[in-house]
Amino acid sequence: MRFVVLIPARLASSRLPRKVLADIGGVPMIVRVAQRAARSRAARVVVAADDDQIVAACSAHGVAAVLTSKEHASGSDRLAEASTALALADDEIVVNVQGDEPLIEPGLIDACAGALADRADCVMSTAAHAIASDADFANPNVVKVVLDATGRALYFSRAPIPWPRETGGAMHASQAAPLRHVGIYAYRAGFLRGFARLPASPLEQIERLEQLRVLWHGERIAVHVSALAPGIGVDTPDDLERVRRLFADASGFA
Repeated sequence: MRFVVLIPARLASSRLPRKVLADIGGVPMIVRVAQRAARSRAARVVVAADDDQIVAACSAHGVAAVLTSKEHASGSDRLAEASTALALADDEIVVNVQGDEPLIEPGLIDACAGALADRADCVMSTAAHAIASDADFANPNVVKVVLDATGRALYFSRAPIPWPRETGGAMHASQAAPLRHVGIYAYRAGFLRGFARLPASPLEQIERLEQLRVLWHGERIAVHVSALAPGIGVDTPDDLERVRRLFADASGFA
């Protein structure tokens, strides 16, 4: 199985300005993400940046980067441009690793790529993990996914799905745990470029979940269910401090 990792990186951030360049143990966060991704089986790891400062930071640490437009509305749009700039073949598998995931598990990247490589009936793959608490199940910031019998996504939502009617919305030990969607994606490069041109769906606009565009247009998404909880993503200053402490305490992350 051959695949490449592309990491979208945008300098602007409303909650944590310039977070992709935030220092983590003397190294910019975007470089930390690329270093973790390089531990996967990816043939290449490339950052798709929207600013010369990100490209320069990557270059200073030996990380490949391409400069893309500042006008892209989403990370997948940015990766579509990068896949063209890199002349990736239509059947090349591209794994989208978020630029604020410095603790991404390399094995999860491999598993996501493998989930797509194994499913010719799917144009994308992603990952999920069992939800362990009612608080996370009810939290709209924790995106949920439900699957069909073959492990393909039926729907993604910020609402608690599937709704456990008998318990009034509380999870029950006798039922299968609901699944939290983990924001990692694999696509074939040809579909990625076409996806950027598909009209947004009403469901996507309501839920603010871009992956619903794929389902709306009748395509399938394979879902790898991971036994491991996802690493800490960096969305807030508190998240950044937690990650900095982890890097300071564990040299194995470096």
